[in-house]
Amino acid sequence: MKSFVCSLCHNGILGGGLYLDSQSLTYKTNKLTVDQKYRNLVLPLQEIKEISWKWIIFPVATVDMKNGERYKFIIFNKSRFEKWFQEYSH
Repeated sequence: MKSFVCSLCHNGILGGGLYLDSQSLTYKTNKLTVDQKYRNLVLPLQEIKEISWKWIIFPVATVDMKNGERYKFIIFNKSRFEKWFQEYSH
């Protein structure tokens, strides 16, 4: 499992961690004011349609799911994330 410092862009910027393994991409935060769904958000790799990037001061990844849901994350080490995502998703 690989971990990345990140922030979820949802009703503001929510700091947390992003964890990547061969099964899923998981966002975790300990902030109690955040909806339970977003405290431990598990995105199965086979359900991810695509990840696209924009630079808005920091690299922002938009994760589009096959069911139409969309999540945005600021991931502070884009190149390392892309390397490991490629490896796990193929």
